[in-house]
Amino acid sequence: MSAPPSMPRTSSPSTTVTALLPGVVLCAATTALALGAGRWLPAVSPLLLAIVLGAVVANLLPLPARLTPGLSFTAKELLRVGIALLGLQLVLGDLLGLGPGMLAVVVAVVGFGVAGTACLGRLLGLSRAQGLLIACGFSICGAAAVAAADEVVEAEEEEVLTSIALVVIFGTVMIPLVPLLAQAMGLEETQAGLWAGGSIHEVAQVVAAGGAIGGSALTLATAVKLARVLMLAPVITILSARQRTHSTATGAAVRRPAVVPLFIVGFLACAGLRSTGLVSEPVLTAAHGAQTGLLTAAMFALGTGIRVSLLTRVGARAFLLAAAATVWVAGLALLGVLWVG
Repeated sequence: MSAPPSMPRTSSPSTTVTALLPGVVLCAATTALALGAGRWLPAVSPLLLAIVLGAVVANLLPLPARLTPGLSFTAKELLRVGIALLGLQLVLGDLLGLGPGMLAVVVAVVGFGVAGTACLGRLLGLSRAQGLLIACGFSICGAAAVAAADEVVEAEEEEVLTSIALVVIFGTVMIPLVPLLAQAMGLEETQAGLWAGGSIHEVAQVVAAGGAIGGSALTLATAVKLARVLMLAPVITILSARQRTHSTATGAAVRRPAVVPLFIVGFLACAGLRSTGLVSEPVLTAAHGAQTGLLTAAMFALGTGIRVSLLTRVGARAFLLAAAATVWVAGLALLGVLWVG
């Protein structure tokens, strides 16, 4: 699956505002539509709606070439801003309230989740980049983590879009599955909430599952999920450092990413700012709206690269890795929750 026709991986410095405008306007319009639909379907993330909408548009209508610069700009530059603003959702004090045991579980879920999935990807014969994208998406925070990892591992557009599509499919299945399995296993409401936050891919998917379990479960599930989101920073930093080492060792003529990407610095700065308590509620509300809008627009732009032909070419190995990653991460989280008690 490729991106929109001839979509460059980054916008050229010579690209004018006029050239960007058509694609950006389309992304803005579809973002408004996805956000509006999300009000009627609160259990469905507008980010996921935007991905589906982008795929539908791209497969049913020919996209004019003049949209390409704006779509590329939205899928890359605006995405980075959205990920940075995601840090404003994190209050470090709330995360510390989970206790050292549960925080250790979060680190283990993300660390072993990424490492185990990436290793299995290599055993299945997938590319290093494809395995890492799926590992980050399924272990950390879904589509946003896939896009963040792509900033440093230099994956093919087809690999990025395949990983995002798999996050949508398997994460959606987890929304009803985790509450049902928690009930079947006799987990307490608090345990079920911790498990949902530790195992489900997207923040919005966790909120949907946590709400289905119960009020106290929703609060715990969200806190655990945001703790996993915070792990995006160290994981991307480690991947960036490894990519620089790999590029140097192989002499590959590829862009060497910064040791700590700028958008990760922004993410941590936003998290630190929120934790000071100095940011007012109106500002936080506006920032949350901006972050959701930017990520939704970026997901639409990425979704326009999804073609039906890609889904037929994904192959059994990528689906197998996604299924195994879902079970692996959910299993790690469940063991951790039972250990914490």
